[in-house]
Amino acid sequence: MEPPPASDPPGPAAASGPRPGRPARSCRARLARRRRRSFGFLIGGLLLGALVTGLAALVPAPVQAAGPTDVDLELVLAVDVSYSMDYQEQRLQRDGYVAALRSPEVRNAVGQGLLGRVAVLYMEWAGAGDQMVVVDWQVLSDAASLDRFADAIAAAPINRVYRTSISAALGRATALLEANDIRGLRRVIDISGDGPNNQGVPVLEARARTLSAGITVNGLPLMLTWPFSSPFDMADLDAYYNRCVVGGPGAFVVPVRDMADFPDAIRRKLVMEIAGRMPAGPLPVQKAAASADDLCTIGERQWRQRFFDDN
Repeated sequence: MEPPPASDPPGPAAASGPRPGRPARSCRARLARRRRRSFGFLIGGLLLGALVTGLAALVPAPVQAAGPTDVDLELVLAVDVSYSMDYQEQRLQRDGYVAALRSPEVRNAVGQGLLGRVAVLYMEWAGAGDQMVVVDWQVLSDAASLDRFADAIAAAPINRVYRTSISAALGRATALLEANDIRGLRRVIDISGDGPNNQGVPVLEARARTLSAGITVNGLPLMLTWPFSSPFDMADLDAYYNRCVVGGPGAFVVPVRDMADFPDAIRRKLVMEIAGRMPAGPLPVQKAAASADDLCTIGERQWRQRFFDDN
């Protein structure tokens, strides 16, 4: 019997080449791996973008500097609360400002301005170191804003402090006007009080500084007590305010001689200041005098004579 024929030895291709079908599977695998890597990069990029966006949202955007608020008038209501006024007078004074701010006349005066809005601050004052801002700057343009300002004044406790420094009150009011971020067509300090300056720098010096800043000072001298019922009362306090306190374009004095006249005097004076004009009808108004004499130091001399105090 013949042995079976020997099989042919493997050829070169069979000995070293890949098995049939392997090249196709290898290409598909490489393509799949590339696709998975590309998809991973895409997902990673999306996640990174979302993370950066989220972090950016947590960082506040730069605040653009706002310009000053334009108003027809910047007005400081500077109100005397020294012990020379009794509580009844101080309550009447406070209530007078509250009623005036809520009045239709003041509301109309605000609305008739070029811009239709005013900025007002309410400050109480007494001695050289005592100037209290009761209600800070607010822009008033309608009945609602005027009522809010009046309500804030009415809700605050009444301060009572010793001595009378009109000069310090003018200095603080001037600083408050200079430091605010408001731009008014006019700037006015409305100062009320029942006696002359008796502490701090001389009132003429303080007034000169205020006027040099382009600020007008109007006065409301309170002459409610009987003349000379105390060593510091002045029968001619209106003349003192006229010569020594008020000044600037259109400055005026409105004296109050009777408690019953107080609310009406405040309302009329606010209308004049806000509107920048004189309302119709007779008013107890005196134009500010240009000259001054020893009358402007009477308060300091009265204090020294009584207490031998040179401060």
